Formats: sequence, C-alpha cells, structure tokens
Amino acid sequence: MTNIKFGTDGVRGRAGQPPMDAQTCFRIGLAAGQVLGSNQPAFIARDTRRSGPDLQTALADGLAAAGISVRLGGVMPTAALALAVQSEQADIGVMITASHNPAADNGVKLFTANGCKITDRQQADIEQRINELEPIKTHSLGQITTDDSISKIYEAKVRSLFEGRPLAALKLVVDCANGAASGFAPNLLTEAGAEIIAIHNTPDGDNINLNCGSTHVEDLQAQVLRHQADAGIAFDGDADRLVLVDETGALVDGDQILARLATDWLAVGKLQNQTLVATVMSNIGLERYAHEIGVTLERTVVGDRHVAARMEQLGANLGGEPSGHILLPGLLPSGDGLVAALLPLLSLAKAKKPASQHLQVFAAWPQILHNIQYTGGDPLAASGVTTAIEQVTQSLGETGRVLVRASGTEPLLRIMAEAETIAQAQAAIDQITQAIEQV
Repeated sequence: MTNIKFGTDGVRGRAGQPPMDAQTCFRIGLAAGQVLGSNQPAFIARDTRRSGPDLQTALADGLAAAGISVRLGGVMPTAALALAVQSEQADIGVMITASHNPAADNGVKLFTANGCKITDRQQADIEQRINELEPIKTHSLGQITTDDSISKIYEAKVRSLFEGRPLAALKLVVDCANGAASGFAPNLLTEAGAEIIAIHNTPDGDNINLNCGSTHVEDLQAQVLRHQADAGIAFDGDADRLVLVDETGALVDGDQILARLATDWLAVGKLQNQTLVATVMSNIGLERYAHEIGVTLERTVVGDRHVAARMEQLGANLGGEPSGHILLPGLLPSGDGLVAALLPLLSLAKAKKPASQHLQVFAAWPQILHNIQYTGGDPLAASGVTTAIEQVTQSLGETGRVLVRASGTEPLLRIMAEAETIAQAQAAIDQITQAIEQV
C-alpha cells in the first residue's frame, strides 16, 4: 500500500495511480468517515475532470462503509460544497479536484462540519488510518443519493450580495477554466447586470485548465483588449481562486484584490481588528501599503488553510494569497473565486473609474517566480543550495528577499525573488537555480 501524505491542499496525484486510484480513494473515504463522521451525512462534489465520477464512486463507497450517508452534489465550486456542509450541518465535505493542475491529475479536499478544511490533527489521524497495513474495520453501510439542491444554497448566497443590477455599467470577460465555474459564474454575473463574454466555459472532461484559467491568463488578456472590456476574470478548476485583468490587459493578482477590499472595508469600519492576513509570498508592496493605511499585515506559511487558521486566531475577516485564494469567513467558510471577484467589481462599478486606476491599488515590487521540477530526494537539503540561498539573502539585505520551498501539490521547487529592480530579482533567481541544477 502506497504511503499517503496530504499536501498543502489535500491529497493530489495522477488519476488512476495511487493516491488517486479507486482503492486508495475508498480508503480515504473510509478513514475520513471514521475520523470526521457522527450522525450527519457527507456531501461530495467535484470539478469537471473525466476521472471525477469514478473517484467519486470510490470515495462514496468508502464513506458508506464507515456508516456515513452520502449526498452527491455533482459539479460545483469548492465554496459551494463548503457552504452547503455548513448550512445543512453535514459532518463531512469532500471536494474532488486538482484545482489548477492539468486534467490528467485529480485530488481530494476534505472539509469539516463548519465548512472549513480539516485541521492538522484530523489530517494526521486520517493519514494514519489510510496507511495502516491491516484492513480497516468497517461498520454498517450508509446510503448514497444524488442531491441537486446542494448548489442552490451557494447560488442564493451569491445573489444575496447584490441588489438589482449593480454591474450594469460593466462589460466583463469571464474565463471559467473549463471547470466548476462554467455553470455558475457567467449566469450569476449576468444577473448582477454585467455584460458577459464567457470563454473556456465548455468543459469536456479533458480541457480543464488547458491554456486557460487563473494560471494561464494570456487568452483572457487578449479577449479583454479585443472586446474593449472593463475587466476580466479567470478562475481555476474548482473556482476557489481567481485573478482579475484590468482594461489594459494587466494582471490584478490576489494581493491587489486584498488591498482593494481592505481599503474599502476600512473606510466603512468593516475590516475586523484592522488586520489583513497574507502569506510569505505576498508582495512587499502590499505590506507597505497596509502600513500606510493603518492596517496590520500578518504573514503565514503558504497555504490557504494556514491563512484561515491565523485569521481565526486574530479575529480577522480578510485574508488570502497572491495566487488568488481570498478568504472571507464572514461570508463563506471557504475561499471562493466568484464572491472574491464580485466584491471588487461592485466597488469598481461604484467608483466609476477604469480598473487600472481602481483595482491596481499599490505599486508592487518586481517579483519573479520560477519553478524547477525534480524527481526525487530533497534538493533543499544540499549544502550548495542552502549556501546559495544564504548568499543571495545577504546580498539583497533590506532591498529584497527570496523564498525557496517545495510545492505541496506538485513535484516542484518554487523560487520567489523580490527586489527593488527586476534585474536584482532575476540575478537572485539565476544564482539559486544554478545551485539547484548542480545537485
């Protein structure tokens, strides 16, 4: 039995191979049912990947073997599942998705009864049960049913955030990544009054995130310029994150969205404890801007569940990551791309300014992100690599920073360099990359 480890956002891998094969997913469902279940049902939803239905069957069978009744919600955003779990007082939420990964991958995200992602302790307990060599003891079988009403809770929540047609002045290009947003975002934004040009909204099971979505915004940028739109939106596969594009085609990342919402909420006394929670990946420009407007910026390690945990500790109601995971616990228990797009767009429509003026809130420091794929071992443990990182850090001093980490979702090393000039940032990337390649 393959040893199963959770990453920064659940379990993820190539569909049909451990840990994303039917046998392992059955064990994940069974272990999750034993750790998280009591007397209430589990809800399962998925994105548009071809492998989703088969993995859904295995997970549902595992949960049922633990005595948990299962309700299948079909294709929907991750946030819709989390909200339904919270609203209907279910015990467990299971989202089958590999987020922004290619269609050949898939994954499992687990949510507790409050609609939030599982804790570290729960995760460790589930891992242990999955990886036990002896057969896991099962109980009576739970029922498995289909429930099309689960997503309606989410749709009602989104509609509650606007009255009338407040986006009537805006023309928007919406890139659904051929994923879970396809059946939701264009329709709901149209109800809010916007003129919508929907792209990459015809999922076929294989085209999710394929040269589209929040990690491939080139087509969105081109379409915004072609249609002379006011802004563009790009979601990822399960629609729990987004990025925006202004009318010039420039990217508006999660840091800028956080800055816009923090500014708006601070002005009306809605920003709890005048605190914003971000990660070590957020731009220094965001930190300096927050200080200028009297907001405390707290940083965590990478991963939206770490941001969520710190927000709960601090009583904060706004946090997220530059990749576009935006957390709004006063509105939804889990990060949601559509709501995180809707709020700054409502602000944009009210301001009656170009997006390049209203959504580009602070001057970002030049930042370069570089990924290096590796096949085994721990390159970060090599002395040559650690020495290079130390040398670059000392060289930059107060004029920049570097961050090198292993991805929690893919076999990649992620290098981030930030400096006062793009040349300094690139030099830092080059030096560390060369050291890694020599390992």
